[in-house]
Amino acid sequence: MVPAGNPDAEALAEWGYLLGLWHDLGKFTPEWQAYLRRKAGCDLEGDEASGSEDHSTAGGQLAIRNNPLLGHLLAFAILGHHAGLPDAGDGRAASGASGTLGERLQKAIRDYSCAPSCLLTRPVPALPRFVSDRLRSGSTPAFFTRMLFSCLVDADFLATESFMAPVRARLRVAGDGDILRQMEVLLMARINAFGEPGSIVARARRDVYESCLEMAEKTPGLFSLTVPTGGGKTLSSLAFALRHAIRHGQQRIIYVIPFTSIIEQNAAIFADLFEPLVASGSGPVVIEHHSNLSPEKETTQSRLATENWDAPLVVTTAVQFYESLHAARTSQCRKLHHIANSVVILDEAQCLPVDYLKPCLESLRELSGNYRASIVLCTATQPAIARSDAFPIGLEQVREIIPDSRKLFETLKRVKVIDRDILPDNLLASELAALPQALVIVNTRFHAQNLFRQLPPSGENFHLSALMCPAHRREVLETVRQRLEDGLPVRLVSTQLIEAGVDVDFPIVYRARAGLDSIAQAAGRCNRNGRLSGLGEVHLFRSEHQRAEAYFRDTANVASQVLACYEDPLGLAAVEHFFRLYYHQHRPSDGPQWDTKNISKDYELAQNRSLPFMFQFRSTAERFRLIENEQVSILIPYGELARERIAELRNESVPLHRALLRDLQRYAVQIHRPAFNRNVAQFESIREGQFHILVCPETHYSAAFGLHLGNDNLAPLIC
Repeated sequence: MVPAGNPDAEALAEWGYLLGLWHDLGKFTPEWQAYLRRKAGCDLEGDEASGSEDHSTAGGQLAIRNNPLLGHLLAFAILGHHAGLPDAGDGRAASGASGTLGERLQKAIRDYSCAPSCLLTRPVPALPRFVSDRLRSGSTPAFFTRMLFSCLVDADFLATESFMAPVRARLRVAGDGDILRQMEVLLMARINAFGEPGSIVARARRDVYESCLEMAEKTPGLFSLTVPTGGGKTLSSLAFALRHAIRHGQQRIIYVIPFTSIIEQNAAIFADLFEPLVASGSGPVVIEHHSNLSPEKETTQSRLATENWDAPLVVTTAVQFYESLHAARTSQCRKLHHIANSVVILDEAQCLPVDYLKPCLESLRELSGNYRASIVLCTATQPAIARSDAFPIGLEQVREIIPDSRKLFETLKRVKVIDRDILPDNLLASELAALPQALVIVNTRFHAQNLFRQLPPSGENFHLSALMCPAHRREVLETVRQRLEDGLPVRLVSTQLIEAGVDVDFPIVYRARAGLDSIAQAAGRCNRNGRLSGLGEVHLFRSEHQRAEAYFRDTANVASQVLACYEDPLGLAAVEHFFRLYYHQHRPSDGPQWDTKNISKDYELAQNRSLPFMFQFRSTAERFRLIENEQVSILIPYGELARERIAELRNESVPLHRALLRDLQRYAVQIHRPAFNRNVAQFESIREGQFHILVCPETHYSAAFGLHLGNDNLAPLIC
């Protein structure tokens, strides 16, 4: 967490050191030493041990005693290093939560005065200047506390791992310190292998790449990369990140992607690119960290199996990234300090959730302003999030990487938008059947399935949705791409999961009405590589199922207003207008829609000498949910490798480990909790109910649609 050259480095190091000294202060008590002797040979860091004999409250109380104000920032981290960050207290505490900071500070504990006096009398150091200067802001000291907590719990887990699993711990030995330079060499070799640019699209992609290398020399901070879909954002943004990190001593690159459907593709691209480094013994170069498979019950084993993002390149989801920045659980927070001094690529940045926009932007501002992280807002439809009088929560001093984005968009114009009226499924299916190659993107799983069923039976037709496990989706996409490349007939009906980052190139795309950002992403699957002699066609249509598409109603309505105003609805002016309407003016009657859960209120200060920092960490974690409805991961025995990994998971004598969980992510399908409860008999729950396996895939998993559970699949779910 302490990057080289940071003027606050000494103060940050002192705070971290003090946490290490005080977090287990209660272990000096005679009672805990006796407990240690009784439990010798057992897991002393497990839930049973830490719950049986309190050893953390002592350090929290001492921190307050030695500094009644600043000691609270240490106390939050110390008291939560097993159970998670607590709420400060008062009536806003999480429902059913116990052990708030206020309660723990009043708790009667064992006498720890036998601890060395040099520990007991050690003063709380001065705050780093960036915290002391904004101490009254609330959000800055709260973020600082969460970062301290991350350092503490990660160090604690690593120490535990070195004792409990030394073989696994040795795999964490840092690789070559020059790893980023070696990665850049491989990336440049791959890009140079493309040869001299031939087509207009290839030349534009090369220009984007060179602009990224030039801007990488700039000082760390906030950047935007505004490139049309198909403009080579993935490799060019990676080139920027590697060059920028090397020039400025940053340690890793973190790719944040909105959908798991894209993670598999991008992670596969990166893994293939950097395979020579892995083969040479450099250790893991790319970590793929989803949020769609994690143990439902946190245990010592599950915590040890959680990634801490200590790798040169991390590919993760927006859900994982933003929810971790507002989390309380130890396993979720331990990676946060590794975001400091990194380059964070926010791929498809337009997917910033409007209901959580304020806390998300506050987090990005903290990371870039105080923790030397460079943030890149990377998208074809740049959200209008610059600070203005109408948008006071916006970001400032965001530097655009492309010198002339408007010219680039004009150069890469490859489609025309055709606005259609309502297209009933039977008419749409008839149009599709008459086309040799076409893609249809709709808003719900039900619509995708209904439309696909109305196509004439044929091996030329394919369906895609998130009810299919990632390994299944990847097989379908590989088949579709190959048929497109070979000029064979292929028609694909998909939910919107195909829109962002999935590399397919159709001559005609149909898109059900949605937001302009979604329409632009759909257009990026049409004439993507500019191979057509003319423009590709994107047909916008109104679905006959609009009543079931309430989730898209607001964005679709705003898009309709913008479509009526512009000859080119996918140009930069139209996109900016869309986001200005949606972010700045689209509000409920009772106020701005930028923080509907009042997350920012949880980081307030209080006129209360006993609890000056009213941080509600646990309450925040419970309310900060980018996916509102609770999801349950179902493991699908899809293929021999899946069955082997599931068999390993069933063998409870084998501890959970990172490689196993990463492999299983490729066979997981998310369903809502109510659907899980209605169909619980169809699942085998193992490892004390932490994981759930589909019992009979022959009956409840199809090659066309994936998971199907009776009438539950008829619900109008998105993706």
